[in-house]
Amino acid sequence: MHCSTPDEPSLYTVKAVFILDNDGNRLLSKYYDPELYPTMKDQKNFESNVFSKTHKADNEIAFLEGMTIVYKSSIDLFFYVVGSAQENELMLMSVLNCLFDSLSHILRKNVERRCLLDNMEGVFLVVDEIIDGGVILESDPQQVLQKVNYRADDNPLTEQSVAQVLQSAKEQIKWSILK
Repeated sequence: MHCSTPDEPSLYTVKAVFILDNDGNRLLSKYYDPELYPTMKDQKNFESNVFSKTHKADNEIAFLEGMTIVYKSSIDLFFYVVGSAQENELMLMSVLNCLFDSLSHILRKNVERRCLLDNMEGVFLVVDEIIDGGVILESDPQQVLQKVNYRADDNPLTEQSVAQVLQSAKEQIKWSILK
């Protein structure tokens, strides 16, 4: 693991990322520091605490439980990026903006609960391209989209996957008939 004193800079800038719906229910969460909130119960309590402090606020930054939290909402979703108390808010904000802009592109600007749930595979890919184990890998949405193979004219992942499965099934049926 990594050991660092509180004042020592670290690459492990992101402690957690989570997306909640407008009732505060978890849709996606990734915790990168195993010691921070080790159990699911701890995580959900933290998320619920964060949600109750932020869902009606107009700010973009909150300080809670010794954490720096940047957040953004869209229709019925709340996006959170969590760092330590001494973490640079601008760094965390660049992660949040990258996440939001990348998802906005994948969801075709339809950043709301149902659409997010329909595209969870793509959402996880985006999060994994931006952050790896708490280290920020990318903060440019164009780079993230390129890495997850998204282009403006592509179908969303789920439609692509269904089309591929159907095509594969057609091929198998065709070959079984031809035998």
